Amino acid sequence: MTRYVAIGDSFTEGLGDGLPDGSERGWADLVASGLAAAEGKPVQYANFAIRGRLLEPIVTEQLDAALALSPLPTLLSLNGGGNDMMRPGGDMLQLAAMTERAIQRCLDAGVGVVLLSGADPSDRLPFGSAMRRRGELLTNAVAKFIDRYDITFVDVFHDREIRRAGYWSADRLHLNANGHRRVAGLVLAALGHPAEAHVIDPGPATRGGLLSEARYYREHVLPWINRRLRGRSSGDNRTGKYVEWTEIAPA
Repeated sequence: MTRYVAIGDSFTEGLGDGLPDGSERGWADLVASGLAAAEGKPVQYANFAIRGRLLEPIVTEQLDAALALSPLPTLLSLNGGGNDMMRPGGDMLQLAAMTERAIQRCLDAGVGVVLLSGADPSDRLPFGSAMRRRGELLTNAVAKFIDRYDITFVDVFHDREIRRAGYWSADRLHLNANGHRRVAGLVLAALGHPAEAHVIDPGPATRGGLLSEARYYREHVLPWINRRLRGRSSGDNRTGKYVEWTEIAPA
């Protein structure tokens, strides 16, 4: 039986892919369902990802919890570093070194690894060019691990399709349901399961005006700045959404 556990931040938690009951789904949930469907039998699934988390607690606290699951996972997905990129002085090579140590721990424990680079949100973000430079550096650094280790690498950062506005939430930082569906397809295909990455209809181009930009800054940018100034995180007092094995039946 496949036992799949996901660790990470809001990208892996599924923020932006909200369900009617208020919960978040996301690409990792969709991958668990896709694995169950492809294998024709239930999959055990856990998800320790928490929005706002920096890479260090992901590869320590979350990884510790994932490797403490009983029975041990057979597959672990890892993504992180996006929140570090938005902090002054972030060292991308140090993040890559932390990622490598996490990979080594998993492989030493006999757990397969799917390593993802996050989607690139920089086209419509304030100071997006700086984000892209950091993202390029981190993605290129971790991509080298596929030559050193027997892992699966899914390079979402260089997927040009997902950069289009129709895959992103109103905050321009998190994927929406379409974006999460696309990532799930990329992951399942990389794992060797028949899956096509979701593609949306191009639709008409939309243009934002000054009022739209002002609303965006008021509703999304300023609250983020306020949290940073107060030393708070959107993930404070939150836990992973599936911290024990949850059975996912084939659809």
